[in-house]
Amino acid sequence: MEWSWSGLFCHPFWVVTTVVLGLVVRAQRKRSWSPKACRVDLTGKTAIVTGANTGIGKFIALDLARRGARVILACRSRERGQRALEDIRACSGNANVHLRLLDTSSLSSVRDFAQRFTQEEKHLHILVNNAGASGLPRGITPEGLEVSFATNHLGPFLLTNLLLDLMKSSSPARIVNVSSTNHWRGEVDFSHFRGENLKYVMDSVYNHTKLHNIICTNELARRLQGSGVTANSLHPGVVLTEVMRHYNFVVQLIFNIIGFFFFKSSEEGAVSSIYCAVSEDVEGISGKYFDSDCSLTLPAPLAQDPALATKDWEVCERLVGLSGQ
Repeated sequence: MEWSWSGLFCHPFWVVTTVVLGLVVRAQRKRSWSPKACRVDLTGKTAIVTGANTGIGKFIALDLARRGARVILACRSRERGQRALEDIRACSGNANVHLRLLDTSSLSSVRDFAQRFTQEEKHLHILVNNAGASGLPRGITPEGLEVSFATNHLGPFLLTNLLLDLMKSSSPARIVNVSSTNHWRGEVDFSHFRGENLKYVMDSVYNHTKLHNIICTNELARRLQGSGVTANSLHPGVVLTEVMRHYNFVVQLIFNIIGFFFFKSSEEGAVSSIYCAVSEDVEGISGKYFDSDCSLTLPAPLAQDPALATKDWEVCERLVGLSGQ
């Protein structure tokens, strides 16, 4: 009788066993800090969440709205942002939620957003830099920056710096940068910012950007000492979101099938960001990296190098036009 390993593992018994095992793993996933158990009220506070039209960002914004904050959804798409706005207002009962357009891949868009925000708003207590994407095609922005680095790092870097004075005058305030455990596989090569010496293999470019997120967050925290503004970074977990939307159909399909059993939902993935943004446990803590279960953990060695952090910050300042300001 002929048989094969592929035939063996396609047998209904193994298919059913795999599905059942996956469901058990999903049901028994470790539970972290719960936003519902946290009673922090944000009435009178103002928050910005970038990339708030879907996925993790939408659930972060929803939680802040439920706590009574004035929430600004900073989104690239007006249509998708408007749908998110309506959903969040309806689910939270908070009408003080507003949409502002922001494309973090464009430094001019970042500057326009920040200028409008500082003209319209008197305070900013929470900034969650959540917007980002993996698998973006090779490209250079009109400002000469590699598109993934502009979207995931340099745009948020500029936004944060342009809003710092307002956050300092609103202190205590918190900056929350969504990174990824993928930063462990990242590298630091400053020529990457201009699209040079990059290998576009799966999420390699994304990994580099997430490493820079943590490095610059740590340097920002050092510069903010004594200001009343804290800055922390985090890993949201492996989450079923639209971050993979730029990959081909087969990769997305495999990701979604495996993810159903083993990955976090967007709501679960928002937890560590919400923790850093509102939890009393994080009050006064700055320059730290949190894992997906809201626990302090050490990032990769490169992210712990203070000399590299200073150099990275200075390079980013020059690239976004902040040098000398």
